[in-house]
Amino acid sequence: MHDAVATAVDDGDSLYLAGFTHLIPFAAGHEIIRQGRTDLELIRATPDLIYDQLIAAGCARKVTFSWAGNPGVGSLPAFRRAAEEGYPTEIELEEYTHFGMIAALEAGASNLPFMPLRGFIGSDLPDHNDNIARVESPFGDDYVYAVAPIEPDVAVVRAQRADENGNAHLWGIQGEVKLAALAADTVILSVEEQCSEETIRSDPNRTVITADEVDHVVVEPYGSHPSYAQGYYGRDNEAYLSWAETAADRDTVEEWLDEWVYGVDDRREYVEQLGTERIFDLEPETAYATPVNMGEYR
Repeated sequence: MHDAVATAVDDGDSLYLAGFTHLIPFAAGHEIIRQGRTDLELIRATPDLIYDQLIAAGCARKVTFSWAGNPGVGSLPAFRRAAEEGYPTEIELEEYTHFGMIAALEAGASNLPFMPLRGFIGSDLPDHNDNIARVESPFGDDYVYAVAPIEPDVAVVRAQRADENGNAHLWGIQGEVKLAALAADTVILSVEEQCSEETIRSDPNRTVITADEVDHVVVEPYGSHPSYAQGYYGRDNEAYLSWAETAADRDTVEEWLDEWVYGVDDRREYVEQLGTERIFDLEPETAYATPVNMGEYR
């Protein structure tokens, strides 16, 4: 991950860390913090803990988003401090609805100048976002809104497994992973494990990311903790709950970053610091379980 981030991510880049509820690339976010990247535009449909941590570390100049919060817990304290107090850096905000943001990603992924949708009718978001515009229908007396394409400089996407070329199997909630990969100029693919090309070919319906979209392949076990990886480990709810208290104070946030980001060299050391007992307590998620026996392939 160190080499992928060092090569792909520059100061001032627009960056999309994809993953909806699971397969969130926390390991990549921590590596970006460790390497001291700054002035980033952080783009994400649901900025949760990883973006709060990036903001707390002073990496962000702008956040483009459609909802921000600690899922099931509350708000994001570092995000709020940056937006309201300019600490540790001032951030610009560009806000969408969920569907509006996905439509903008779709435009970027499809190389279109805009994407039309009705979702902003009745909303005041167009008054606050220059990338949302009213468009009159060329076919009748009607109108819709359009969003400009989102085309990140870099997208980091995760999947459960991939072959050495970057053809990746992903199951469970896919979220916006595919669109983010197609819309971005450069793609870092992070996976729980590397597998053979034969394994990928054995179940093509799971191949959400293909090698032609990928620039860097990184094998990073537990790279999504504290979010979950369907079929590998569950969500660490304790971490989400404790973040609300940790992030509430500037000093405790800096202490947390010193211990869990700057204080480890990579994800392996992070996992060792978590301890095997905590890792083994994270039972694989079963709500969207794969219909095949994963033990056949792992």
